[in-house]
Amino acid sequence: MTFSIVARSADGQSWGVAVASKFLAVGSAVPAAVAGIGALATQAEANLSWKGIGLSLLDEGATAQVALDRMLEEDEKRDHRQIGMVDVDGLAVTHTGSACYDWAGGLTAEGLAIQGNILTGPEVVEAMKAAWDDSVEEPSLARRLLAALTAGDDAGGDKRGRQSAALLVVSEGAGYGGLDDVAVDLRVDDAAAPIPELARLLDLNDLYLTASTDAEKVEITPELEAEIDRLVRAAGHADLASWVGTENYEMRVADDGTWIDEQILAILRG
Repeated sequence: MTFSIVARSADGQSWGVAVASKFLAVGSAVPAAVAGIGALATQAEANLSWKGIGLSLLDEGATAQVALDRMLEEDEKRDHRQIGMVDVDGLAVTHTGSACYDWAGGLTAEGLAIQGNILTGPEVVEAMKAAWDDSVEEPSLARRLLAALTAGDDAGGDKRGRQSAALLVVSEGAGYGGLDDVAVDLRVDDAAAPIPELARLLDLNDLYLTASTDAEKVEITPELEAEIDRLVRAAGHADLASWVGTENYEMRVADDGTWIDEQILAILRG
């Protein structure tokens, strides 16, 4: 009832999962990831305890293969389960139990596990792999995962239809304010077209919840400061800090007012 991709970034600094299904709130069940440890997707008759167990085994130093073998050995319903996992070193494994509903299967490559069940056919996972390969120049793991998920959906996806999708990416210090590892944690729980909605949310996530790069920073000169002050006052705010706080752009403007992100400046200018 689900198709997913689990991957590590090419630079070995990020891990993530993208998943879609004809199932309510698939993001609450399938994906799990911790930076510096790995990521996994548990699905079919999903064993949600596998999220904690799998990540704990990886944290203790087990490879993805060893962790998977342990998990399968201890689960009496292993034939009904499906899982994909990538460890800290990029070793990828996938398992599809013999009792999973057709079409069910998966594939692995370096740093990559793709799997699905109740799909229209193997073309779904094949399209996801092709999209992943085609996006090799894309630096964003989240966008590579989303591209693969979109390709799987376009190839047929879950043969029962569409309902939910989710995207989870972790990297050290990537979270809000740099204080945790969650770079992206987006869920579309119930929608007619969940993957396009997930793409829209990722654009917003990149704007609001990622820090500006040096190339995106515009120095606030005295002349620009005067322009910004005029614009924020025209918008009904006492100063730039008030406007930023209201609009939630705090990760895109310097605390000391020395720079502003070029995207935010364009928004302010209308």
